[in-house]
Amino acid sequence: MGHHISFFERMIGLRKAPEFSLPMVNSEKNWSLQNANKKVTMISFWTSWCPDSKRDIEAKQSLFQSMETDKMEMVMIHVTGRDPEVDLASFLSENGYTFPVLKDDGTKVYDLYQCMGVPTTVLLNEKKEVAFMYHDKATIMDIMNGVGALLEG
Repeated sequence: MGHHISFFERMIGLRKAPEFSLPMVNSEKNWSLQNANKKVTMISFWTSWCPDSKRDIEAKQSLFQSMETDKMEMVMIHVTGRDPEVDLASFLSENGYTFPVLKDDGTKVYDLYQCMGVPTTVLLNEKKEVAFMYHDKATIMDIMNGVGALLEG
């Protein structure tokens, strides 16, 4: 029997996720993709002014509070190059967001991942390959279906 290729691999083809390291908001530390050893990783790109981003990050906050962090890593990347200078620390605390937030260097990582708009959610498998990419109109259920497929797989 040959190697079984899933429907999603045929659709998008898996490619290695670009490595990056960005500063964390409310921390002196940087977060690097290297931190996500053998975990499914969700990377979400967002801005504070976008209604779709606001809807998305509210759903992601609920997910973050309930997820098992030993199996999955989640980071939210604020795309500073697409957002006017906002006080991110205040924005996050005023809205009760507790997920890890990274500050993009303009649109550097956003561009590395070939994003077309915000929000964009990228799901990486345990080998740090891009398995799924969701754009602004994707629902949290769409994203959770992808997460489920990767955690089962």
